[in-house]
Amino acid sequence: MKPIRLGMVGAGGMARWHIERILKQQDTTRIAAICEPSDAAFAETAKMFKQAGLKTPAREKDFEAFLAKQAGKIDAAFIITPHNQHFAQTMALLAAGVDVLLEKPMVLNVSQATKLIRQRDKTGRLLAVAFNGSLSPAIRKAAEMIKSGELGKLHSISATVWQDWDRHTLTTWRQIPKIAGGGFLFDTGAHMLNTTADLAGEPFAEVAAFLDNCGRKVDIVGVAIGRLQNGALVTLHGSGNTVAIDSEIKVFLEDGVIHTGVWGERLRVHRRGDPAPVDVALPPSLGAWETFVSVRQGRIPNPSPPEIGLRMTQLWDAIKESAALGGAVVSVKK
Repeated sequence: MKPIRLGMVGAGGMARWHIERILKQQDTTRIAAICEPSDAAFAETAKMFKQAGLKTPAREKDFEAFLAKQAGKIDAAFIITPHNQHFAQTMALLAAGVDVLLEKPMVLNVSQATKLIRQRDKTGRLLAVAFNGSLSPAIRKAAEMIKSGELGKLHSISATVWQDWDRHTLTTWRQIPKIAGGGFLFDTGAHMLNTTADLAGEPFAEVAAFLDNCGRKVDIVGVAIGRLQNGALVTLHGSGNTVAIDSEIKVFLEDGVIHTGVWGERLRVHRRGDPAPVDVALPPSLGAWETFVSVRQGRIPNPSPPEIGLRMTQLWDAIKESAALGGAVVSVKK
């Protein structure tokens, strides 16, 4: 198959993290064009291509110009831009016949999520959300184990994610509410909300939550407890005002405990009768883009469709509603 002609929409720090891995996939992908308004960000990106011995792709500063010039020349786009730009950019690219991998969180609200799903259906294009967990072999395997019943009934899930987020994002768009749509729990914490829901395999029924802005304009620390429709219980804890970055998810089942992380960075299982958790062998992975290519080639079903973006937005809305009510239990609206 011919390599996919990829357009990168955004070339900031997170985009460069993905580009580093995409450049190792020259057999399937060629980055053909980049849309990035910042000269400094593009200069850093250009260095990566030079170091890899590759020609620097064409660049457009303006998204409308990028779309007009590149829509017929690219097969897919990877959108890694500020949260409030996701919806319009994805709608336009899908309408132009381009498949899209969209950075999390998918959109800012339920209305935008449902419109994206309709646009996906109308255009027939592929749309996936770049949730590292959903796209990882570890979470796909863990979800399969839970669903199969091999470890017995699901009783509860405990999830935590932490990062020195406040200090690193203080002067960036990530702490501007109208651009970011939320704080730590909607940014890095989005991985926790989504991966936990993936592993649960059941919709949330009720949520009670508290958010602490720690003097900022967005949430920095948050906790929530929830009950799934099947009765299983969930705890969610995000701290964006601490050191380093890491995560932990434990899934408690009748005959075992699954240990993993919000990005699918590991998978260990402690089965009843075993003295300790055991690592589960997983295929090597180069990340979200590699999985997207597999989906596009028809080798696996889409593990991260826009429906999960809608699901996460519904959960986030319930968390905000409960926090605004002082931690009152609220129903998760569908």
